[in-house]
Amino acid sequence: MARDIWRHLWLLQGECMQFRRLLPLAALLFVPFAFAQSTSCPELPASTGLTWDRVDGAGFTFCKAIRDTDGQQAFAVMLRPDAQFRTRRSHREGDRVLIDGHEVFWYRGDVQNGMVRETLIELDRNSTAHIVVRADSEPELSEAQRAAQGLRFRDARLGSN
Repeated sequence: MARDIWRHLWLLQGECMQFRRLLPLAALLFVPFAFAQSTSCPELPASTGLTWDRVDGAGFTFCKAIRDTDGQQAFAVMLRPDAQFRTRRSHREGDRVLIDGHEVFWYRGDVQNGMVRETLIELDRNSTAHIVVRADSEPELSEAQRAAQGLRFRDARLGSN
């Protein structure tokens, strides 16, 4: 009888050890969910006539600024811990601009049709915002860039430091 009790305790201890080893892996499954819950799109300037179309993914939030007038995308913001976009000095366009207190440059994107401008903002130690503006004309590009430069990232920080 005592032998059976010890055997069950031994098996139970083994199961607990396996559970302890798997616990960190199980915690990783909840990271994208927690990330998506803690990230919101930046504040749009009130006078732009834009609204957000938001998509949450594993480790990122993608925000598309949609024009109320025609339903087309004016620009997009990718919020994620690490930036996939790499700036190239040779693609720099214009002077330094200020977006929510961050000094940045716009960079020319490589596309065949239309015009693209991109910039990157380091919001926190583990949080970046990659802004992409696509337009068919110079006036449309300028209008979208002005709207993007009016963004406020108060609630768009990724996670907590």
